[in-house]
Formats: sequence, structure tokens, C-alpha cells
Amino acid sequence: MSLEVLSPGLLTTVQDLGRRGFRAFGMPLSGALDPFSLAAGNLVVGNGPGAAGLEMTLVGPSLAFRSERLICVTGGGLSPRVNGRAIPCWEGVLIREGDVLSFGGAEPWGARCWLCVGGGIDTPPVMGSRSTYLRGKLGGYKGRRLERGDLLPLGVPDILSLRGEGFAVPGEIRPGFVDDPAVRVIPGPQEGHFTGEGIEVFYNSTYYIDPGSDRMGYRLQGPAVQHRLGADIISDAVPWGAVQVPGNGLPIIMMADGQTTGGYPKIAAAISADLGLLAAAAPGDSLSFRRCGLGEAAAASRTLKESLDGLRVLLAGYRSRPKRSFPKADRGALRLHFDGGSFDITWEIIGREGR
Repeated sequence: MSLEVLSPGLLTTVQDLGRRGFRAFGMPLSGALDPFSLAAGNLVVGNGPGAAGLEMTLVGPSLAFRSERLICVTGGGLSPRVNGRAIPCWEGVLIREGDVLSFGGAEPWGARCWLCVGGGIDTPPVMGSRSTYLRGKLGGYKGRRLERGDLLPLGVPDILSLRGEGFAVPGEIRPGFVDDPAVRVIPGPQEGHFTGEGIEVFYNSTYYIDPGSDRMGYRLQGPAVQHRLGADIISDAVPWGAVQVPGNGLPIIMMADGQTTGGYPKIAAAISADLGLLAAAAPGDSLSFRRCGLGEAAAASRTLKESLDGLRVLLAGYRSRPKRSFPKADRGALRLHFDGGSFDITWEIIGREGR
């Protein structure tokens, strides 16, 4: 039971929800850049929210399936197709053995998408996670991005996985990807290291993602943020979403593969609920920052959790619905007893839609 990589796309890696508990030893969290999209897709196909899937950036791969599976593509989309036929995102889609799933370029509303497969990608876990950490060359599939000819092992799907076919995640639960997002941030621990003018510039400017940005961090281009007494501090912890400002005054947003400590002052930190907005952004895209309080940040996180809880309830109802059965043969006969009489019925399928 495996997936064969026919073409790898631009940057396709195995990711789950990250490698937790090792930051004290210098190991980044890694994991899907949009945890909510991965978790939601996993629930649709019958996995736990933390099962490993594939993260694709800008241009997706072509994959040949060697067993029947339910899949769900979440995030920006990247124009998924099965055997050349377009399929919907955020919906359970049945893939037959031998089918080829391919992707096109990025849609206008997102630079990345996530492929969740019933049973999950079953590569060996490293430090409790299957996530790929590219700079460390560990986790995922051989610690690297996918290449042509790779065979990805799949886990055993849940017994009710296929009952999710056709289930669509409601629109109100899906993240709202927008152009020029205003990313909500809470003030950083070193906000006092910046001048009042510098802070005003940070919150009232538009920044552009530099082409050199990656899963480690987003370098931004735009107005410089002025320091009070220089850009060096004693190194301390750097969480995912922290906004560091080095000596040139241009902010850097630390992402999932970012280092665990750093010596630049942190003017702010993106709230966890807005990580998906950052994940959807591509080099050249613009963004701005909006200050928010801890209460708003906590409420936004609760909303995401409640959305996943609500999705579980909807899926339970969908999977428990009566399952329709259809004749598997092309023709047949049966005798129907009804209202005291017997009726001989013959049937024949004279056309099939789809596969």
C-alpha cells in the first residue's frame, strides 16, 4: 500500500503537526505550515488530526495510487485532478487503485495545499513525528523533499474512512484566504527596544515577502523599523510566529522550521490562529500587521478548536447515514413480492457516468 511519486512538484514534503518536546535541545517544531488545514483534511478521511500528509508549495506533484483510498485536499488548492479530471478541494474524494492524482499551479487564494490520505503517510517517525525538517535532513521521507520514483508507504485506513466520500467541509469552517492579509500579532517581549516611530512604522506599513523566504522564516521587504540602542540582545527563545528585527530594520517572521533561539529583538509575534494566513502567502505577496490583545488571540484559537470539534460531529452524522447499495453487475433479474402478488423484474445498465 503506497503512493508512487511520478513527478515531485516544486517543494513537496511529508508533514504532520510537528515534533513537540525537543525545542530545549535545539530541534525546531516543523510540521504543516497551516496546522488547521492539515487537521481538517485528516478528519475528513478518517485519520486522527495529527496524521502525516503531504504539504505542497506553488506547484504540486503527480502521484500514482496503488490502493483504493479516500483523500482530501485542503488549503489553497493547486488545481487537483484525478486522471485529468478536476476534483473539489475540502471534500472527501475516492481514489481507485491505479488512479493518478496531479496538481497544477497555485490558485489566486493560496500558495500551499495539503493532501490527506486515509491511513496517513506511514514513514518512520523521528522523535515522535513524521514531519520533514529539511535543514536537519531528518523525518519525512529520507529527510528530504520528494523526488521522482519515491514510494511513500501508507498506513491502514479507518474502517469507516470510505464513508466520508462526498463530504464537504462547510464554507464557514474553511479558512478565509485573502489578498494583503492583516496578520494579528501580540506585542513582543522586546517591543521596548524600538523607537516609538519604529513601532508606528511596523504597524502602519505594508511589507512584501522576499523571494529568499522559506519554511524557516519569511524575510520581509518594506519600510525599516528603527531600534533604540542597536539590534543585538542576549539570545533567548524564538517561537513560531515571532517577528525579529535585525540590524537592517527589516522584519523576519519565524516559521515552523525556524531556530529555537535568536539574538535579535522581537517586536511582535503572530497569533497561532493566523498562521494559516502566512502559510497561504507566496514570495512577492504583501501583508501588514495588526496589534491585538491576549484575549482576542485566545478567542481566535478557541474558534479554530471549536471548528474542528464541530467538524467531528458533522462527520459522525455523515458516516452513520444509511449506505445506498447498487447492483454491481451490468444486468440481472429478480422476483419482487408485493401486496399479495409476485413480479418478475429484469434490469440492465445501459450507461455509466464517470468511472
